[in-house]
Amino acid sequence: MSNPRSYWQGTRRLTGVLVAIWFALTFSTIFFARELSSLSFFGWPLSFYLLAQGLILFYAALIAFYALHMEKLDREFGEGDTHGE
Repeated sequence: MSNPRSYWQGTRRLTGVLVAIWFALTFSTIFFARELSSLSFFGWPLSFYLLAQGLILFYAALIAFYALHMEKLDREFGEGDTHGE
């Protein structure tokens, strides 16, 4: 491993940005639920759809993004599981 400090700094930065995105989207959807309920999506209030369906898909995308970027960071710094290499 070349520089443990840089590795952990990158890890913390990525995690911090993704947690901020998670919080902002979750909070804004809940905070603006009344305004969003006046709009409909396939017959359901938009606030219900975003909370019940849209956010779950977004969270899955955030997890996939985190996993891919952490794998890239691990390879860059020679950390983590090498998958039998």
